[in-house]
Amino acid sequence: MVLTNVSPIGFDGGTETGEICIDGAGRIAAEAPEAARVIDCGGAYVSPGWADLHVHVWHGGTDISIRADEAGVSGGVTAMADAGSAGEASFHGLREYVIEKQRETVRAFLNIGSIGLVACNRVSELIDMRSIDVDRTLAVIEANRDVICGIKVRASGVIVGAWGITPVKIAKRVAEIAELPLMVHIGEPPPMIDEVLDILTPGDVVTHCFNGKKSGSIADTPQLMEMAKQLAASGVRMDIGHGAASYSFAVAERAIADGLKPFSISTDLHRRNVHGPVYDLATTVSKVHAAGLGFEDCVEAICGAPRGFLGLPARNGLEIGEKADLTVFDLVDADEVVTDSLGHTLRVKRFFEPRFAVIGDEAFEAARAGRKAGAV
Repeated sequence: MVLTNVSPIGFDGGTETGEICIDGAGRIAAEAPEAARVIDCGGAYVSPGWADLHVHVWHGGTDISIRADEAGVSGGVTAMADAGSAGEASFHGLREYVIEKQRETVRAFLNIGSIGLVACNRVSELIDMRSIDVDRTLAVIEANRDVICGIKVRASGVIVGAWGITPVKIAKRVAEIAELPLMVHIGEPPPMIDEVLDILTPGDVVTHCFNGKKSGSIADTPQLMEMAKQLAASGVRMDIGHGAASYSFAVAERAIADGLKPFSISTDLHRRNVHGPVYDLATTVSKVHAAGLGFEDCVEAICGAPRGFLGLPARNGLEIGEKADLTVFDLVDADEVVTDSLGHTLRVKRFFEPRFAVIGDEAFEAARAGRKAGAV
């Protein structure tokens, strides 16, 4: 396969060639193989494969999860992380039926709650101490270190109720024992957001970082915004996690203007938002770009940063002999009104439009789901 007329972005050192050759084994090659399929990319960008650090793809294992295919190559995404759909009691199913079946790379944050999100927001995974089995959780981690990328805890009042900050403390201790990062979902209290942020250390992830929930947002007070900025500067990763209820244009615009850039741009894709307002990663990154994040920073937040977190080649994806894992995309002029999780609208003038996802010697046509649906 040969990709012609492409403009590399997001690679260390870059390349001025307008051509990328991939051999029959699916690896980057110095020369085009004989009778190679040629794809003219029309001057589009090519980057390391897009990676979505927060999806829910344990279809059938939870009542909110979509099929991994809906979050993958059809939208230009070649790697993703399921963010806590499965706890220790059901992780074997997520691994066998999703992680090991997908052509995309799938990793997972293990939910600290044993049952995971089997009946999301209807049956809490964190009712009381009976909801967590530390020994079994650690055993599942040890048996699946090749695919588990961290621990997930939802620090939100609708989940933990009067239990407050305790599940976060337990999850952090388990993460420390396992030497893994912790991903924390922040939302409405209890616990209070500053209680959560106080527990985190470099390498941990705050997802839903730009939510607009009252008493659950970094924008609630100047002190909280400053606290978030200091944490980000220390190495705590701020992740978008758009979701059905967790992305605010106003908070994003304020934070970005104040110098708080997200580490990663992710969707939190699931059944309740895949048909709007989220749709896909391309639509989500376009919204963050419209909120003020620069183009190259956006590319880093859907390529280099999340790929590096997942242990995938982050920026050197054009090295000879390396497996091809690429996304071909354009940044196109547009004039569309998009919606955040609070129902507020924003007119977007530039959209990320995926064209192809390349994994090995296969190229999959891709498009923005929001555009295909006719409205975003």
